[in-house]
Amino acid sequence: MTTLNVALAQINVRKGEPRINWTHVQDVIAQATARGANMVVLPELWDAGMAYDRGREIASNLSGGLFAQVAALARQNNIFIFGSMYEKRGVGVYNTCAVFSPRAGVAGAYRKLHLFPLSNEDKWLNAGESPLAVDLPWGRTGFGICYDLRFPELFRRYAEDGAQVIILPASWPHPRLEHYRTLLRARAIENQCYMIAVNRTGTDADDGTQYFGHSCVIDPWGETALEVGEQEGLYTVTIDLDMIAEVRRKIPALQGRIL
Repeated sequence: MTTLNVALAQINVRKGEPRINWTHVQDVIAQATARGANMVVLPELWDAGMAYDRGREIASNLSGGLFAQVAALARQNNIFIFGSMYEKRGVGVYNTCAVFSPRAGVAGAYRKLHLFPLSNEDKWLNAGESPLAVDLPWGRTGFGICYDLRFPELFRRYAEDGAQVIILPASWPHPRLEHYRTLLRARAIENQCYMIAVNRTGTDADDGTQYFGHSCVIDPWGETALEVGEQEGLYTVTIDLDMIAEVRRKIPALQGRIL
């Protein structure tokens, strides 16, 4: 596979309303399939938003509940699906981005390592224990979630592990748009990989938090392959996977590291 058709599902997540969000996501996946996308990426906690206090009630384990329904949807539509959800695991509840494969079902799960203290995420949820990079049809792929973007060592580890594409579901609010943009470009340039970030949009009714969208794909040169505005919608872009090897050959920074 030398090109990859990516669908970015920038949606307004209804806080604490998993049934409404699931109905919306099914429609979005159908649209992505109709457009010939190889993958669709959803925002962080697309199932219920920042309803941390209800996380245990909403969460399901990887083999059941909403996870099983998304896995079935991936099979039915022959499409990879990414985006984080509430996961119940043992006595804990996690912010988890599962790898939904059309053939293998749940082929991996990344649990958010860096929980966001400003929203008290760390008070309600459990932090993950390790990064996740998996081999997919387009190449090795790593994962982060939202606040993880501020921690460059995670993304460098993915580059050392051979990752060519990194997927980041997110819920970044105003006024931190320029932080988000700058950090995404930096991670792409530093690690000479594609960064695929899908950020939610809309406003939470209870506290008025406004999410700025601007889902985007940054290429290994640090150039913007696609960046959208704040409007809800499904956006698609085709990326050139051969560019990764080209950039790494022309500027062998990953090979030249001393520390």
